[in-house]
Parts: sequence; C-alpha cells; structure tokens
Amino acid sequence: MATFLARVGRSAFRRRRLVLLLWVVLLGLAGAGAAGAGTGSSTITIPGTEAQKAFDLLDERVPTMHADGATARVVLRAPDGEKVTGAAQKAEVERVVGDLKASSDEVAAVTDPYESGAVSKDGSTAFTQVSYKVKSFELEHADRDGLQQAAEDGREAGLTVEIGGDALQEAPETGATEIIGVGIAAVVLLMTFGSLVAAGLPLLTALIGVGISVAAITALSVPLDLNSTTPTLAMMLGLAVGIDYALFIVSRYRAERAEGRAPLEAVGRANGTAGSAVIFAGLTVLIALAGLSVVNIPILTKMGLAAAGAVAIAVLIATTLIPALLGFAGDRALSRKERARVRNASGADPGAAGGGGKPALGTRWARFVLRRPVAVLLTAVVGLGAVALPASSMELGLPDDGSQPTDTTQRKAYDMLAESFGKGANGPLTLAVDARGSDSPEAAARQVADEVKGLKDAATVNPPAFNEAGDTAVLAVIPKSGPSDTATEDLVHDIRDRADGIKADTGATVLVTGTTALNIDVSQRLSDAMLPYLVLVVGLAFLLLIVVFRSLLVPLKAALGFLLSVVAALGAVVAVFQWGWLGGLFGVEETGPVMSMMPIFLIGVVFGLAMDYEVFLVTRMREAYVHGESPDEAVVTGFAHGARVVTAAAVIMISVFAGFIGSSEAMVKMIGFGLAVAVLFDAFVVRMTIVPAVLKLLGRSAWWLPRRLDRILPDVDVEGAKLAAEPSNSRAATAEDGGGEEPEGERELVGDRG
Repeated sequence: MATFLARVGRSAFRRRRLVLLLWVVLLGLAGAGAAGAGTGSSTITIPGTEAQKAFDLLDERVPTMHADGATARVVLRAPDGEKVTGAAQKAEVERVVGDLKASSDEVAAVTDPYESGAVSKDGSTAFTQVSYKVKSFELEHADRDGLQQAAEDGREAGLTVEIGGDALQEAPETGATEIIGVGIAAVVLLMTFGSLVAAGLPLLTALIGVGISVAAITALSVPLDLNSTTPTLAMMLGLAVGIDYALFIVSRYRAERAEGRAPLEAVGRANGTAGSAVIFAGLTVLIALAGLSVVNIPILTKMGLAAAGAVAIAVLIATTLIPALLGFAGDRALSRKERARVRNASGADPGAAGGGGKPALGTRWARFVLRRPVAVLLTAVVGLGAVALPASSMELGLPDDGSQPTDTTQRKAYDMLAESFGKGANGPLTLAVDARGSDSPEAAARQVADEVKGLKDAATVNPPAFNEAGDTAVLAVIPKSGPSDTATEDLVHDIRDRADGIKADTGATVLVTGTTALNIDVSQRLSDAMLPYLVLVVGLAFLLLIVVFRSLLVPLKAALGFLLSVVAALGAVVAVFQWGWLGGLFGVEETGPVMSMMPIFLIGVVFGLAMDYEVFLVTRMREAYVHGESPDEAVVTGFAHGARVVTAAAVIMISVFAGFIGSSEAMVKMIGFGLAVAVLFDAFVVRMTIVPAVLKLLGRSAWWLPRRLDRILPDVDVEGAKLAAEPSNSRAATAEDGGGEEPEGERELVGDRG
C-alpha cells in the first residue's frame, strides 16, 4: 500500500498541472449538472411496515386522496370576543377556503371546517386541511406563495391565520456559524503550520471535494429521490474529513522535508505513510456509512451512501490533489523556521520539540499518562460515564411542527390546534379498512369505528368514508395525547392488536397509518436494527484494523473506546435537546424526543471518525515500534509526531460540525451538535488519554498477533517499511518510477525557495 501510494504521490507531483486540471474539470461538470437540478425530497418511506402498506393501499384504492401528497393545515381564529361561527367571521373563513382551493393547480382537496366538524367547542377556532397532488418537495414556489397569500388575505380581514403541515417545508437553511466554523479551521491550520500556503492547501482541497460532492448529490436529488438534508450532511462530513485528511498528508510532507529529503521524495514518503493512514481511516468511515443500508429505511440508506461518496472523494483528493498542489507550493508550504532548517540541513523534527529544545506538549502529556496510567484511565472512564448517564433516559421520536422555533407559522399553528382541539389534533391517525374480503364493508367499517371509540386514548373517531368502489374505507382518529407521547404510541399498538380479531369477525383488514404512525414505525425499525448494525460495522472495522495494526488488542481497545465516546455523546444530546440543559446556548427553543435516526446515525459516523484518530495516532506508534523502539518509547514517539496534528484535526472537525448547529433544520442542528461533542470526547479523552494509558498497561502484548493469523493477513505496510528501504534521494526514486520530469521540477522548486 505504502509503495503504491508513494508512486501515486510522486506521479501527481510531477504531473501536477494535469491532476489539477482534471479535478477542476470534474468540479465544473458536477456544478453544471447541479445547476438545473430540482429540490430533494422530504418523504420518509419504510418498506414492509404497516404504515407504509396502508399508504400504498390508499394510493391504489383511493388515488384522489393523494395519501402521500403534501398537506397544509390552515388554522383560523376569530378576533377576541368573536366566533368563527358568527355570520361575518364565517364568511371570511369560507372566503379563505375558496382562496386555498384556487391557490394552486396542484391542490387536490380543501376541507370545509363547518362540514367536517373542524370547529372548536368554544367556536373561536377552525381549521381546514389542504391536500396536494404532489409531494412537498415537488411543490413550486408559486404553489407555496399561493398558500401563504390566502392566509395573508385572511389576516387582513381580521382573522389569525397560521399554516402547519409539510407544504411549506423547503430545503433547510444553514446559519452563518458554518462560515465561522470554516474560519476557525483556517486559524487552527495557520497556527499549526505557520504558513499561509500550507494552511490554505487543506481548505482549498476540502472545498473542491465538497463542491464536487454536493453538486453531484444535488444533480441526482430528483432522479434518486434524495432527502433535502442529504447535501447538508454530505457537506458537513466532506468538509470535516477533507480538511483532516489533507492536514495529515501536508504535515507528514513538512516533517519529511525537515529531515532533509528532497521535495519529490518527501511527497512520495508522505503519501505512502500518511496517505496509507488516510486510506484506511476513510475505509472505516465508508464501512460505517454504507452499513446504514442494513436498517432498510431508504432515506437513511441514501443519506449514508451520499455521505460515503463525499468521504471517498475527500480520500481521493487528499492522495492525488494534495501532492500535486505541493508541487506548485514548493517550500512555501514550510514555515520560515522550517525553511531555515532545510537550508541548514539540520534534520530537526518540527513536531518533536518546542522552542529551546523543550519537549512539545504532546510529548510531555504522553509521559505524564505513562507515569500514572491507572489513575488517568479511571478518571477518563468515570468522567465519560457521568456524561453518558442522561442517555439512559433517552426518548426517541421524529421532529414535527411542535419542534419548530416559536416564531414560525408552523409552530404557531401547532400551538393553536393543541389549545383549541387538544394535543392529539396535531397527530391524527388514519385507519385504512380493506373490506374486499368482507360480506358487508359498511358493517365492517362501523365495527372498526366502534372498537376504536372504546379505547381510552381515542378522543374522536370520524365516520368512515368509502372509495368509489365501496371496498375501502378511511377513518380519522384523533388521540387525546400528543404525537410524540407514549400514550399515542400505545393507542396505535392497541388498534393494531385488535386488527386480527376484526378480520376474524368481518373479513376486513385494518391498517393504521398517518405521520404519527409512520414515525412510530420508523423508531421501531431503527431500534430493531441497532444491534445488527453494530455487529456489522464494528465487526468489519475490527477486521480492517487487525490488518492495519497487526494486533488483536489494539483494535479491541479502539472499539471499546468508541462505545464510550458515542454513549457520552448521546448523553450530551439528551441533556441539551431533551432536557433543555444549556438549550438557549445552542439555539434549542423547544425540547422534545431525540430524533429517531440520531443514535444509529451517530454510531455510524462517530465510529468512522473515531477510527480516523485511532489510525492516525496509533500508526505512528506502530511505525516506531516496528522500527525497534520499546512500547513506552513508541507511545511517546507517536505523540511527539502526531499529537499536535491530531489535536488540530480534532479542533477543526469540531468547529466544522459545530457550525451546523446554526441550521434551521432540527435534524441537522442535532446531528451537528452530536458529532461535535462526540469528536471532542473521542479525540481528547479516548484517543489522547485512554489509548496511551491502556497501551502502557498492555505493554508488548498490545502488539501481539498469533503467528498463524499473521501469515494469513495481507501485509499492507501502513508504516512504510518498504519505503524506508528505498534510496533516500529524489533522483533515485524518479529513476525507479520511470519519470523524466523531475529535474525540471527540482529546478522549479529551488526557484520557489526563499
């Protein structure tokens, strides 16, 4: 692996203009494809679940219902002291209903609140349901403008009018904090490298990679029915790993140059060693993200694969474009002090010591941990355990209008409905009664209604409405409790439990659906998939890390450390988003259940990122150990070379993820926070504290591998042992690779120095 990547790096270095041109052309093509693309979907489907089966049945039997189409719930309230049942206010409400019917060609139906009984008991409030022929992401701006204009006309007439539902849902907006995150990354890079050019390289390549990834995802959003948040998540991960991967290769290149190697040889060795770590770190992320497909929720599968594509592009750019750009940068990629070292051929290691020969902070920290491994290990584990405690109280659900900011029309509509009609009005259930096997469909539907009315949490059961064929009935059930309440979930299960008895009595099949039921099914599917997903992802990554580290205990320690990180991160998410601790600091206006997808998505992404730092830090220790150092010396050497860079990489990744906390989308906000704190815990507590303590306690046994297994495993040479055997001059390396351009490149670089 190291030899191959070294050849790739030297080739990209020599043919830097061609490599740069190819990536720029690819960026242009992706951008052109995205220019005319549509908007992503916001629809969640779960094949095989009862809620999805009911949706499919209604689409087939009652196509005019447009069960999976966009909906808007328009809530209208009369001025104080008046009622919507009064003649004047009733006329205004009916005018708004008429305007809604004419607001768009995509409107399928608009209910009359007076005929459907959608008027509150005190007569102050009414609501109408607007159903569309298409899904929310397929609505045009003109359709939404017509909806909002109808509401505005009602407001001008003196009514209070607010709009809920998904019809107004558009692609999530991101906040200025993302730009701040990238700015912090730039500052950290500049402080780490002491060179504007070196700091700019990771940022430039990360932006190119993210540009290609997001443009490609945008271009494919409509053909592949991608979720509207997919590009945002790909951007989040692409930026974070893109900067980090480039950072590690540029840092290794500078270290090789500081040891006196010529630019071409330094690029080859950097790409062969740090590039190998990038490849394997990227593979662990890809495994974790692609493994999300085992959950069998299309939206999650597509999000995972799209994010995996962004990571793959980041790996390719880091191992090809970075060597090419280093060819253009020359010694401008070094700080002034490092240029002086190169000129004086001092061979000093810039990462091993601070000014005046004093050991660097990473070296001093490693020695401190090695002196007190048990105390450090216990402190770190107990600390993470304390942070993880709130995770034991985690409640799962999917965001609805109740989790929107309080100043939005969706949230205002949600609150008005709950106040005037009860909390359950925001989470109605839809019952689809397939009566084709029944002798009397009407009698079967009446029995279903009577059964449901007798359940303790059912507030209202509307009369059954039949399709034209008379073989399928639809009933609306309003629970007494809110959409995310446990009582509502119990009601769904109670109805489903009675379905078998109803079928035995009448021959009719009862299916429960609606957004609330769909959310319950999503949460259950995710819960059921958690263990298989963990086994698959951790198992595959464990095998991969055995190949990388030639050890059994190091990968096992890496996996256990990851579990500590992810559980602590989930504890922090529960504390902030469910309990409301420090919620104002992170822009959390409304507490509620943790998003159902959060635990499994966090597990997948954090596992991949955790293995990044494990690979980058521990491969340097493995490299030192293989080259003859003792286990303790290898740990110190690994920290001397890697601690500063890993710290910078972690701070950058935390900054990038934290930047997405400013998003208007609840899911993106929660994921940004979760990933930021997970990286914080994993990089600084697990990898920088627990890892050296455990390696000290394990000693040489940490690197033990059964001989039989050692003979079976492929030798990927992440440590670059074969590179060390190559001639240590750039001309010899060029001759070996058959290159003929290096002397000219050497002359260009000499001209660049100073």
